[in-house]
Amino acid sequence: MTISKTRVLRLLVTLRRYRGALALFGFLSGVASFMLVDRQEESFARVIALVMLVSWPWLLLENVLRRWLDVRFHFRLPAPLLRYATQMIHQESLFFVLPFLFFATTWSSGQAVFTGLIGCAALVSVLDPVYYKWLAPRRWLFLGFHTLALFVVLLTALPILLNVPTHQTYLYALFAAVLLSFPSLAAVIRARTRWRGLLLAGLVVALGAFGWVGRFWVPPSTLRLTDIQLALEMDRERRAPSVPVSQVSVERLHRDGLFAYTAIHAPLGLQERIFHVWMLDGEEVDRIPLEIQGGRERGYRAWTHKLNFPEDSGGRWRVEVVTESGQMIGRGRFRTVAETPAPD
Repeated sequence: MTISKTRVLRLLVTLRRYRGALALFGFLSGVASFMLVDRQEESFARVIALVMLVSWPWLLLENVLRRWLDVRFHFRLPAPLLRYATQMIHQESLFFVLPFLFFATTWSSGQAVFTGLIGCAALVSVLDPVYYKWLAPRRWLFLGFHTLALFVVLLTALPILLNVPTHQTYLYALFAAVLLSFPSLAAVIRARTRWRGLLLAGLVVALGAFGWVGRFWVPPSTLRLTDIQLALEMDRERRAPSVPVSQVSVERLHRDGLFAYTAIHAPLGLQERIFHVWMLDGEEVDRIPLEIQGGRERGYRAWTHKLNFPEDSGGRWRVEVVTESGQMIGRGRFRTVAETPAPD
């Protein structure tokens, strides 16, 4: 056992010496996984995603494992080692998901705030003065940080590993985050009153409701819009728009309708139901479902054809591409004019 303790202490020294390399490894593994998913060579990407998930049981069961090691082997892990192990998992997890989030984010929407938040969290995980002197001592804040990291890892890993559809992935990740938030909320509410349990339950429910409402700000990390065009005609042999437009006359819109063409990149084997949501001046007019499958190098190419438009169709239109849970994949825009415009 003395030899084992010596090895553990040597590992601790090594981690302290090369702590920056851990964050770099997490980022590079994320980039590698993203590129492999992009090329549909996902076996190694799944291994990396699995490693990200397997590392989390240590954090979830940290106290149980520590007691088991102490009772079974009379070996107590050094506290500094536990802190560095936790930091390492946070670093690798956050930097792993960043490339996926970056390319999945619709930057002209509120998703930019969420991706920016994850970027800041990743930065905090590598800044020791901030991580150890500001974050770690505040137990409730540290647990919240921990929950956020697990939430985004689940969002990215489950579709790659198990081909779980995005809307189900979000529900699973949200459930895990709400469950893990309980210790953090309990640390905040310390007053020992008969209402404490009800207050904790209310806060947990409120957090779950907030997470569900906030899904519109969370990018579907494994879905990426590679192309979107609005067109008057489609070339069905090439599966591509033949007359794309950015503006169209109200008269022709009513007569011929408009095609919404999208190409969406998704992991191999993933089946998704998405929607083309037609909006006029910010108000939803129509929602058309579309089934897509992952595994296409250029993205799954498909389109919908909208023929029924309101009588007063003048204004600024946009077509938002969203998942079943309402997470935005991307958007396209066009506007209607009174007269037939000149060709683009």
